[in-house]
Amino acid sequence: MIETRHEFLECGVEMAAAFLPDRRVVHFEFRLYAGAAHEPSERLGLAHLVEETVTKGTERRSGRELSDAFDAIGASHSTWTGRECAGFGSTCLPEYLEEALGLHAEFLRTPTFPEDACSVAVELAEQEINSLNDEPRDLCDKLLARQTYGEVLGRHVLGEPETLKRITRQDIAGFWQRMYVPGRMQLVLAGPVDWERTKACVESLFAGCGGAKSSGREPFTFQFNAQRAHHQQETEQEQIGVCYPGVAVPSREFPIERVLLGVLSGGMSSRLFTEVREKLGLVYYVQAWSEHPRGAGMIHIAASTTPERCAETYATLLREISRLADDVTEEELERAKTGLLARAETRGETTSARCAELGNDLFHYGHPVSREEKLDAIREVSVEDIRRYLHEHPRDQLSVLTLGPSQLEV
Repeated sequence: MIETRHEFLECGVEMAAAFLPDRRVVHFEFRLYAGAAHEPSERLGLAHLVEETVTKGTERRSGRELSDAFDAIGASHSTWTGRECAGFGSTCLPEYLEEALGLHAEFLRTPTFPEDACSVAVELAEQEINSLNDEPRDLCDKLLARQTYGEVLGRHVLGEPETLKRITRQDIAGFWQRMYVPGRMQLVLAGPVDWERTKACVESLFAGCGGAKSSGREPFTFQFNAQRAHHQQETEQEQIGVCYPGVAVPSREFPIERVLLGVLSGGMSSRLFTEVREKLGLVYYVQAWSEHPRGAGMIHIAASTTPERCAETYATLLREISRLADDVTEEELERAKTGLLARAETRGETTSARCAELGNDLFHYGHPVSREEKLDAIREVSVEDIRRYLHEHPRDQLSVLTLGPSQLEV
């Protein structure tokens, strides 16, 4: 069992580490509660623009010099923006950990947001969000999220063309000043970490930043919106998106839901692929997955088909999910469980994956959770658990969106 530690530091940063003493690298990630859901409604896309520009220059270095400083110690660095958080990650050799943390503290604490960098970031975001009109599947996902999750949690991280046009350098700097404070920050690490030394380093780097209290971490109120809509677009294929409530990650039923999704969509032997695509030939693409705002869970089903077979495909998708309660087999169950366990022991065993898992634990549970506990819960899922879950979570409240030339008729 891997040892972990978790603590709120005096400077306000929440810090946790998974100790992997035999690894040759350390991976760490700063996660800030400063995602798309925190943006002013008239400035959608702002969180992403801060993430894109915060590394383009500091009080000490230009963006080029900052990048060169990472290269000088062989440290990678990456960024992302999500619904509720923004993240900044790095992999480095253990002997350069404090220097890599220092570089992150430098751009998180003292960015200068050059005017030209801000202008370019806005322009690129506009181009990217407009390009969704040429990607029907991605556009369907975007529209369904807004319909299902509502005005706040349903925002696209790139924003909207009309709101991006309003965003100025002052808006970007203002969002950073309000949101990029230690009280909204968590740091997770994995690898051969010296806890006391790293803790002292972080305390020094973020001392006196303000925001020592853990404010702004509260989950957003989520209310599922059940409705059906059609987005007219003259395409050869019809996109279908279906969403309905699942369970939150801390729920005892979450492992059952994971196995259920593995049965439905866990590879080329899964139920949706074999029954809907291979046997009936209804779809070009079909997939099922879950999404989890803090404190909630949603099941997503997506498919692309011909306009003429839209209604048949929609009915077949729902039928295949429902009939699992009657005919799911031990063979399907074991195949789904094996797939989940194998992925955890292969892709999930990298240092960066261990770090990301620890960050997700803090996000959803508020504390580290042992991987053995999570994997044992998957091993214990039975056919009866699947049947009970489906009976106790009926699909009688659906959010459905179709995109294409034909409106869905049910």
